[in-house]
Amino acid sequence: MDAANTNIRPRETEAAARPTGAQLAWLRRGLHQPGGKLPLFDEDGQRISPRTVRVCLDHGWAQPWFWNAIKPDWLVCKLTGKGHSLATGD
Repeated sequence: MDAANTNIRPRETEAAARPTGAQLAWLRRGLHQPGGKLPLFDEDGQRISPRTVRVCLDHGWAQPWFWNAIKPDWLVCKLTGKGHSLATGD
């Protein structure tokens, strides 16, 4: 490896990916909802960060559930098997 590439960190692998505290808290809220539905809002009534949702989707911890015709910019999601395992600590 040449000197120019020594400062490049290896890309995080899928197996090594771990959710942040906010992501894990969001995933855990789906454990007690029918079908593993993930909330659109947090406990204080604030909308869940779109970045939190997108990262969880990208890692396969959540998946889109259905399109919301009233609010098309809101992505309604549910837990995947992988997300459920993370949320329960399995």
